[in-house]
Amino acid sequence: MTGSPAPSGEYAVVVPTLGRPCLARCLRALAEADGPGPVRVVVVDDRPDPAGAPLTAAVPPSLRARTLVVPGGGRGPAAARNTGWRAAGDVPWIVFLDDDVVPGPTWADDLALDLAGASVATAGISARVDVPLPPDRRPTDWERNTAGLATARWITADMVYRRRALESTGGFDERFRRAFREDADLALRVLDAGWTLARGRRLTTHPVREAGRWISVRAQAGNADDVLMSRLHGRDWWQRADAPRGRLPGHLAVTAAGLAAVACALTGRPRASAVCFGGWLAGTAEFALARILPGPRTREEITTMVLTSTVIPPVAVFHRLRGHLRHRAAPPRPGRSGAPAPAYPPPAGERLPS
Repeated sequence: MTGSPAPSGEYAVVVPTLGRPCLARCLRALAEADGPGPVRVVVVDDRPDPAGAPLTAAVPPSLRARTLVVPGGGRGPAAARNTGWRAAGDVPWIVFLDDDVVPGPTWADDLALDLAGASVATAGISARVDVPLPPDRRPTDWERNTAGLATARWITADMVYRRRALESTGGFDERFRRAFREDADLALRVLDAGWTLARGRRLTTHPVREAGRWISVRAQAGNADDVLMSRLHGRDWWQRADAPRGRLPGHLAVTAAGLAAVACALTGRPRASAVCFGGWLAGTAEFALARILPGPRTREEITTMVLTSTVIPPVAVFHRLRGHLRHRAAPPRPGRSGAPAPAYPPPAGERLPS
């Protein structure tokens, strides 16, 4: 990178990671982007067991003198980002990048323009995110889900926040232990505190990572995070965050029909059991077809959709109930007010030699 930003445009980059190979690609693209570079790069090693391969090898030589590797403790991306921005020093802007994104070739120049155009009320500026899809076939269900990042608001795959806004709101809520909803929660709290959020011009690519057959089932854990969002921000948070509602009402109905079919069968009511089973089968088939028809319709994809469409409704309901149990005592957020951030000491870290 070339050039030196004005002090008001200085920024640090925070990258939480589990040590995936894509980290090296992300940092290399950051180092090669045209424009003023970060004054500091904080890589938060959030592996539960950091005894694996050191992350220093992933840092390009041109960034090593400015890079700090700090332990995250395996507490999830929200806590890792808090650790990162608090360790970044007194820098006006903090850019959060996921370790699997690839900043564009003019990313740093475009970021400088984004920051220069920010008003005094601007707390954060999101990037434009591109998710490349296969050009020669229809995308799979997982690829379509990932492509939704291109239109999501305030996602921390590439999001810059003013440090003062992070301090005034306390940063990310560390009760969000997964990479889900923690970005929307922070954005809504920032807006409630009287700040504004903007959309920038910089472009970041988010490749679709490989995932196993059951990835969509594991993703249902996010239903518990949605419960926390409703507790904190009210039931209308979906509209305020411009977030899709998903199919939870349908999952509730399908799961209830399946449980009723089993209960009726066990209590000697075969006709009622058959009716309930028919409702379960119809709901499951509709869900599977809704996922199969837009996709490539290969044998592997159809098999995956049929299997997971059978499992997802009860798993989604389970996580919803788990969320109600876990977050039943979470108090609502106070309206339009931000609490001062607690004074956390910066964690011990490893600064890389140049």
